[in-house]
Amino acid sequence: MSKKNNIILIGFMGVGKGTVARALVKATDFFAIDTDDLIESVDNRKVKKIFKQEGEPYFRSLEKKCALWLEKSVDNTIISTGGGFFKQENIHKIGKIVYLESSFEGILKRIHSSPNAKAKLKKRPLLSDLDEAKKLYNQRVEDYKKVSDITVNVENRDIEDIIKDILGKI
Repeated sequence: MSKKNNIILIGFMGVGKGTVARALVKATDFFAIDTDDLIESVDNRKVKKIFKQEGEPYFRSLEKKCALWLEKSVDNTIISTGGGFFKQENIHKIGKIVYLESSFEGILKRIHSSPNAKAKLKKRPLLSDLDEAKKLYNQRVEDYKKVSDITVNVENRDIEDIIKDILGKI
């Protein structure tokens, strides 16, 4: 099967995948979807609630179902993903993988400086324990790099610059 014409944004929670996806939509003729939003609408619960009530393995099974659907049904789309989505076995069949890279401190700074910082933090239960979050970040950084086709550093850069960089590399 040939690779689909999708752009998959991966990276740690809070790095700006949704923001970058929305900006890419404006710069291209693509649509955008968010894997966590898809899962929430299918399961009719927020990700936070799914984790709390069912645990991570159940959530990952929903992610897998989502990944298979994306591979089969979606093309010409920008896909922003949850922080752990990069582990899906078929991710390379879904499209070009762009790793949005930033330091852990850069991500925290980005979240805290956003106008809706409280809401953003509330949506990310894993960030409530910064030591654990940092550990998770450190575990994932190398994996993000290994999985991705393209790496784009997003730290302290404006969105237009990031979009130009992504489109130039694709």
